[in-house]
Amino acid sequence: MPPVARSAAVLVLVAALVAASFSVAATGAEGAPRTAGGRAAPKIGGHWIGSWASMPQLTEPGNMPPPPFTQDDGVFDDATLRQTVRVSAGGRNVRLRFSNAFGGAPLPITKVSVALPAGGKAGVSAIEPGTSRPVTFHGRSATVIPVGAQMVSDPLTFPVAPRSILTVTIYLADGQASTNITSHPGSRTTSYMLAGDHLGDTDLPGATHTDHWYFLSGLEVWAAPTTATAAMLGDSLTDGRGSTTNMNDRWPDQLLDRLQSGPATSGIAIVNQAAGGNRVLNDGLGPNALARLDRDVLAQSGVQWLVVFEGVNDIGTAEAAPAPQKQVADDLIAAYDQIIVRAHAQGIRVYGATLTPFGGNTMYDDQGGYREEARQTVNAWIRVGHRFDAVIDFDRAARDPADPRRLLPSLDVGDHLHLNPTGYKALADAVPPTLFRRAPLPPTFGFN
Repeated sequence: MPPVARSAAVLVLVAALVAASFSVAATGAEGAPRTAGGRAAPKIGGHWIGSWASMPQLTEPGNMPPPPFTQDDGVFDDATLRQTVRVSAGGRNVRLRFSNAFGGAPLPITKVSVALPAGGKAGVSAIEPGTSRPVTFHGRSATVIPVGAQMVSDPLTFPVAPRSILTVTIYLADGQASTNITSHPGSRTTSYMLAGDHLGDTDLPGATHTDHWYFLSGLEVWAAPTTATAAMLGDSLTDGRGSTTNMNDRWPDQLLDRLQSGPATSGIAIVNQAAGGNRVLNDGLGPNALARLDRDVLAQSGVQWLVVFEGVNDIGTAEAAPAPQKQVADDLIAAYDQIIVRAHAQGIRVYGATLTPFGGNTMYDDQGGYREEARQTVNAWIRVGHRFDAVIDFDRAARDPADPRRLLPSLDVGDHLHLNPTGYKALADAVPPTLFRRAPLPPTFGFN
């Protein structure tokens, strides 16, 4: 069957499953009992895992919702917000996470729904007719998320296929009374907003659009005990700068495609906890990696593996002189060790990815080569320090053999720091799938 026909067939099958799920509303998924609030209670024998995530950030002025959805005293007053996400692992039950981590006021959400997007595509404003389902919170359609908090929805019977796209629509009757709001600017996915309550509308004609996610921070599925999640901790190289809007071709996306194409790793889920400009040691765009590790990795459902690919922004923003660069290299190594210790305490395997080249980048490269020396010091420790449970050599995959200080030209998006989709595929191809096979932890795990 041709790929287009196969995709259409999958969409029809999933839509049929969603429609069929209405008929089991009284008993829940696959005969599971209902809770007092009328929510689906998944059967015993599985667990919740993260299937999609976006790292919550304080929204910068340039990434706020376009007018008129940002006012002097708040955002999204009497407005509908429609967003699409690509799940990694599938399942018959889902639940959503909403974040008010950086909100300057409580976040009152009036109504939420999930649906299948038109044509199964990312970044579209229309949904497939008949697939919209209401989301509840403790049996209620509305919720208020306190400042700094998150809210997890009730479980919902809504079958989603692996690597499929899901639409989440939010209506805020009163908006959020602050211009400090939580978002993920680097969505590389188009979202839509329209004045008024259009939660159940099949399409949003005339809607304003922007390439950011707001408030939505996670999607979980109820999965078999053998299914688990890999978390990616990173910066713009993992967030996908240089990738294609609405095409989901960041390196974690392409790694997911590889993993799920093999029988031994077909049940792996991936959550991408990266943000452009993020650093390991100091706050930048979002809290530093050490500060956000608990929220973005350790508190995520079903995480069994962690890939750490971050540090280039620490090196690139430190002064280009011998002493500061030696200090930042030493501090990065110590920080990696802390991440390993804290993840091991939760039974999570930690894989270290070497830092890719930035030679020729106008902001980070320096004539004295001090930042390159720091990168080499850090990469040497990742490779031979024997602290990570495994090493993923992204440096080797992306560098130019004729000039190892630089990216291979065919992989370079043009700024000599970020990669194009072909470059992100090279990173995905450098990850051994065997790293994500379930295996007992060694007796000395956490003590080496």
